[in-house]
Amino acid sequence: MDDKTPRHPADQGDDAFDPIRPEDLDAIPPRPVNDGVIDEADDLFVDEPATEPVPVAAGAPAGDIQRSKSAVVREPDARLAADEYAYHNGETHDLDGPFAIEFKGVHKAFGSNKILRGLDLAIPEGKVSMILGPSGTGKSVCIKHMVGLLFPDQGDVLVKGQSVPNLPDDDLFELRKRFGVLFQDGALFGSMNLYDNVAFPLRQHTDKGESEIKDIVDRRLNEVGLIPARDKYPNELSGGMRKRAGLARALVLDPDIVLFDEPDSGLDPVRTALLCELIEEVHAENGGTYIVITHDIASAKAVAEHIAVLWKGRIVESGPAQDLFNSPNPFVRQFLSGKADGPLGME
Repeated sequence: MDDKTPRHPADQGDDAFDPIRPEDLDAIPPRPVNDGVIDEADDLFVDEPATEPVPVAAGAPAGDIQRSKSAVVREPDARLAADEYAYHNGETHDLDGPFAIEFKGVHKAFGSNKILRGLDLAIPEGKVSMILGPSGTGKSVCIKHMVGLLFPDQGDVLVKGQSVPNLPDDDLFELRKRFGVLFQDGALFGSMNLYDNVAFPLRQHTDKGESEIKDIVDRRLNEVGLIPARDKYPNELSGGMRKRAGLARALVLDPDIVLFDEPDSGLDPVRTALLCELIEEVHAENGGTYIVITHDIASAKAVAEHIAVLWKGRIVESGPAQDLFNSPNPFVRQFLSGKADGPLGME
């Protein structure tokens, strides 16, 4: 090959940096096809043997080809396509009053995002009740309506027979004292030690003296096993200890109703089981109405006496825990068993 013959870039000599002239690129001869030599890079593009085409899931963009089945993609549930509330039978099993809390046709939206859409719910007095449901379905919004932090756009919320949205501010403030709340991470004050955190509601809302406050705080700390940590600050406590401290603080005012907003959040299975055991023991000793918001099925099996399953802003089914775990409803059965097959998908 003389200097004037155009060269293919792959046919440079021993020098990988041998310059290529512009006129070379304009007149590169075609590379011989199947010259008997297949180099390593060409191997990557050898056609694979033909295989049976995998059906493309309904709704997939045109042109998408699934060469292999890497995940299970179910067809949309036909009943849900026709009616998104097809599985909401609203059935309530063996539920008689008195009720601690009632939601009557409650609607709540944030802009165009509708959260509660005609919620009817009754929480029995004196039991450990659980509101279960997928994430983002309105469970925490329910809690905020119970204590009057949110008011319904339509419908009513009753606590001990009192309409929360219609209470004057002073009466609403008094009603809130009847609640104890355990937040997801305990919500402790970082600048106070454990003792002062638990004593805070008593100092804020009562006229009790420090001697009486000490007796109450020590009793509650003893109930949750935290007497040795009474002088520690929140950043010195583990996640489980902060949960227990939050429970002690929620109980110091002897509330009629205790709300637990996903108490198992951030805990390992062993500490979740221990916390459930603690909730059972404290309820057995103190009584009252306990309402646990969660999506943890193990917790429901361990402590729930009454269960309400919430989905898409309405109750699918509610009643005694045993009835719910034996429910024939496909959605309830799927959710309480934690299986992939059923109406609930990844949407």
